[in-house]
Amino acid sequence: DQHFLIEITKELKQSTIKEYAIHEGDVGSPEVQVAILTLRIKNLTSHVKENKKDIHSKRGLLILVEKRRRILKYLRRISEERYQNLIKRLGLRK
Repeated sequence: DQHFLIEITKELKQSTIKEYAIHEGDVGSPEVQVAILTLRIKNLTSHVKENKKDIHSKRGLLILVEKRRRILKYLRRISEERYQNLIKRLGLRK
């Protein structure tokens, strides 16, 4: 059973922002938001798998997944190309 639990440090978050930013100083674009949420989701998923009775964390995970789903839905609505590019880069779906 592989542990994915990593601490989301300031540096990791900054590098994720830099990697997915559309332009200089971009911290709030849908791409950046989804990338950061994906980081948090991957982190929580391993925790929830190991601690099956931790229903509070499980609920938190479901909330994060839903939030990411809504942002992706928005992104797909405004630009199919950006949406496809992002899910490919993050390895989500298909």
